[in-house]
Order: sequence, then structure tokens, then C-alpha cells
Amino acid sequence: MHPRRRGSSGSDKPVADEPPEWSDVDAEDVEARVVELAEQGHEPSQIGLKLRDEGVKGVPIPDVKLATGKKVTTILDENDAAPELPEDLRNLMERAVRLRRHVNENQQDMQNKRALQNTESKIRRLVDYYRGDALDEDFTYTFDVAVELLEE
Repeated sequence: MHPRRRGSSGSDKPVADEPPEWSDVDAEDVEARVVELAEQGHEPSQIGLKLRDEGVKGVPIPDVKLATGKKVTTILDENDAAPELPEDLRNLMERAVRLRRHVNENQQDMQNKRALQNTESKIRRLVDYYRGDALDEDFTYTFDVAVELLEE
């Protein structure tokens, strides 16, 4: 978002309305596997990759939403297996904690000081987005709060 020196190349998902014929797994089996992987401690993005690579009963699932009609996070919410923090916010907080510790040890590292500022700015914007829904109304981000949440 902030650095302007790197491009935004990447592949797009192919447009599809229904799952492929070779992937004809029952939606309930897919949902059960999603909940099982979440209970093993996998994040929603990791669950999607595992279903793509390993599948359910040996049959790969290229897209959970096409197979079930629901996103992975929706399935997790319905089965009370959703993570406490949204995955994107958690990853940014982990990065900010690592950067803060590095900057405290290396005060002259201006690049990482700027990276910390950018990361914490992204966190504050995401907290505003999630506040009231996935986070409490009075939640505010600080380094100590992030450390405390990540230790749980």
C-alpha cells in the first residue's frame, strides 16, 4: 500500500460459476473437513491451501466457496471455530511486534523504522474496519495490546 517501488503483478482466479465435474464432493464433507482443520490450528488461508492440495477423501477442492456456497470464514463462524482475531490483522500485528523489537535493538535502522510506521498505520486502518464486528467497540491498537493478544 505505501511503498511505490514494487508493482502489483499476480494471477487472477479463473471465472467459474460451479465446481468442476472431477471435484464432486458433498458440501457437508467439505464443511466438516474445514472445521477439523481449524481445530488442528490452521488459519483460514492455510485451510484453503490444504483443501486444494490434499482435498477431502482424496478429491481436491479447488474452491471452497464453489463447493459449499460459503466462504471458509463463514463456515468457521457457523461452527464456532473462527479465530479470535481476523487473520490479516493477526499477521500484521506479528510483523509489527517483530519490527518493534528489531527497531528497539537497532535504533539507526531507518528503513525498518519506516516499515514499522507503515505497518502500524495499516493495523490502525484495519482496526477501524473490524471495530464493532470482529473487535470490541473500544479496542485500540498499542504494542502492548498486540503482544498480549499474540501470546494467547
